Amino acid sequence: MRVLEVVLAVGWAAFWLYWLVAAFGMRRGRVPWSRALWIRLVLLVVVIVLTRLGAFRHAALIGSPWRDALGIALFALGLGSAVWARVQIAGNWGVPMMQRDEPELVTGGPYRLVRHPIYSGILLAGVGTAVALNWYWLIAVGLAGVYFVYSATVEERYLAERLPDAYPAYRRSTKMLVPFVF
Repeated sequence: MRVLEVVLAVGWAAFWLYWLVAAFGMRRGRVPWSRALWIRLVLLVVVIVLTRLGAFRHAALIGSPWRDALGIALFALGLGSAVWARVQIAGNWGVPMMQRDEPELVTGGPYRLVRHPIYSGILLAGVGTAVALNWYWLIAVGLAGVYFVYSATVEERYLAERLPDAYPAYRRSTKMLVPFVF
């Protein structure tokens, strides 16, 4: 196992451990599981099938210092952005598509650049992993991207209903996932 693989594995593990610990500080809300369960199950089945078929083995990229450096930089920038967004949203954070009776609109920090910087950061870290290790990681990034766009759309519909004055204006002034693009 290359040092790069260890660094990325430890980075992802530390990120998800932080995410689990930080979840204890979130405000309670409802999650519309009936809407989200099917897409989560499909994503899980696809990832399991791809893993069992060996899609993530035997296709490692030939090491290049420039590509490794670019991959690590994208990975660090992505996870750093996701953590920054998580800290900025504080107790208002929740699992994808969570609905609160009294939602608060957070527009500072990374939320000035995109409406869903946590999703953006995780996707960017996934792209960095693909650049550094294996192009098959882009399959996982693509699946996560589909899930995140779906989740963001559901969340935005709910926020537009609950915050009819503030949220539509915020949505018009800020892109969903990629600053200045989408």
